[in-house]
Amino acid sequence: MLPRAPLYTERLCLRPYEPADADAFFGLLHADRPRFQPSFPDRLQAVRSTADAHVTLRTFADDWRTGRFYVFGIWHRATAAYVGDICLMPQQKGQAEIGYYLAAAAEGQGFAREALAAIIDFGFEAVGSQRLLVRCFQSNVRGQAVARAVGFVPEPPPRRPVWFRNSDAMSQICRFWLVKP
Repeated sequence: MLPRAPLYTERLCLRPYEPADADAFFGLLHADRPRFQPSFPDRLQAVRSTADAHVTLRTFADDWRTGRFYVFGIWHRATAAYVGDICLMPQQKGQAEIGYYLAAAAEGQGFAREALAAIIDFGFEAVGSQRLLVRCFQSNVRGQAVARAVGFVPEPPPRRPVWFRNSDAMSQICRFWLVKP
C-alpha cells in the first residue's frame, strides 16, 4: 500500500482527500456541474449532496488502500483554496489513466499543467506505471494543450471499419500517451 502522502509543486499541494474536505469537494462539483457533466458524469451522479461527498471520499480512501485508484484534491499553497481534483487509475500491463478537473476560476493559470507534472512522477515512480494515458474531448483544446505541454503524445485516430457507422462518440475522444523514460 502506498502512503497517503501529499505531493507538492511550486504553487500547489496535491493531497489525498480527508473527511473534512467533503464540503469543499461537493461545493466545487456543484458550482461547475454543467461544465463537468460531459467529462465526469459518473462523479457528478455519485456526488449530488454533501452526504454523497462524504461517502465518495471514504470510497477514495478505500480505493487508495487497495491500489485501485489514487485521488488527490488540489489546493493552492499560498491561499489554501481548493481548486480541483486529479487522479490516477492503474490499469493492465503497467498502464494507468489520469483524469483531472479544475474550478472555472482556477483555469488558465497553469495549475493543470503543474498538477499533471506531479502526477506523472507519482505514476511512474510510486505506482510503477510504464505508460500513462490522458483522454479528453476533441473540442477540449485547453486539455489537449496541457497534455502536450508536459510531454504527452497524441495517439493517431483508430481506423474504423466502414460498416461501423456509429463511431461519432469514439472519434470525439483524443488519447494522449506518455511512456516512462
